[in-house]
Amino acid sequence: MKPILRDSKNRANRRSFIKRGLAAAGVAAAGSGLLASEDHSGRLTKGDAAILRFLAAAEILETDFWVQYNELGGIPDSEVPGGSGNPVYTAKLQNLDGDMPQYIHDNTEDEFTHQNFLNAYLASKGAGTVSLEQFRTLPGSIATGSSGKPRLTNLMQLTLDTSWWTRYRSRANNPDLDPGFVFPQAVPGLNNGQFPAIPRNDADLSPDDHIQAIANTAGFHMPTIEQGGNSLYPSLAQRVTHSEVLRILLSIGPTETAHFQTWHDKAGNAPPLTDPTNGLVFPDLNSSPFGGEDFQTNLIMPEPCPFLSPSLPVCSIIRPTETKGAAMGALKFLTAMGLFIGQSKAFFDLMQDLAQEADNAKRGNNDD
Repeated sequence: MKPILRDSKNRANRRSFIKRGLAAAGVAAAGSGLLASEDHSGRLTKGDAAILRFLAAAEILETDFWVQYNELGGIPDSEVPGGSGNPVYTAKLQNLDGDMPQYIHDNTEDEFTHQNFLNAYLASKGAGTVSLEQFRTLPGSIATGSSGKPRLTNLMQLTLDTSWWTRYRSRANNPDLDPGFVFPQAVPGLNNGQFPAIPRNDADLSPDDHIQAIANTAGFHMPTIEQGGNSLYPSLAQRVTHSEVLRILLSIGPTETAHFQTWHDKAGNAPPLTDPTNGLVFPDLNSSPFGGEDFQTNLIMPEPCPFLSPSLPVCSIIRPTETKGAAMGALKFLTAMGLFIGQSKAFFDLMQDLAQEADNAKRGNNDD
């Protein structure tokens, strides 16, 4: 995995490079939309434009992996074209919920609308937009049903932090108030290796517990991603200046919450098993040594927890929503997950610049 953080001199050089109007991969930026917010905020503040640009990039990446899920386990149609479906994988996803294909389809369509709207809004304000097309180079699944198109993201080597499961069940701890507290993992094995969430090829369609483990991994990856967006939008909303930009973030953000709660519910239905090919264990979260309210699978609504100050009453909230470093934190989270394994240095450099510009935004400063 390539590191995200570089030294400040390199960051300054990259920002200067993009300011001169060149995309990170050396492509002329006039057609790519990969423009730095210093020069291309248009009628938005530089900070607002930077935040919208980072979110647009995040939505493009999110759309890319949801398309992969839809090709193999969703409903390819005129609304979400591509692929033809994989009956074996789809059947295993339906062990989590019979409506999984429809939910995957609808989530994928939502992400398309988010990426398209954010870029269109930036353009309508004369601001630079985002295109990541030159980074669509990663090989995807070659299993039956996949379109075989090159990808931006890698769903075949995931490492999942499932501590959100216990974080949202905790009544005593909030990462915004105690960032050092370690929430237990729901599926420890997923945090200690690299596992596919889609069949890599038709050999992955058996044995039975192996392809079910792949579907279970998808079942936990989906809420892991969506709880990130669930926090990212309110975190960055605290930094925007114009009311219309705030309206955008407060309107898109709750759809991420709706996605998260849907997938949170489905993950709890993942059948307990051990993958015979790699030893990955999916535990019964309602039984010892798990069990109790920290793991109970039907607790899918946020339990009340401390908010703003321990002296105030507990409150049911989205968490975390700390705004400092929110964009860079989201980028580090996605990178640690393995979504970008195989991507180029230019990709990481560009994403870091977009995140840094978003984190530098200051609310109420029209000149930024």
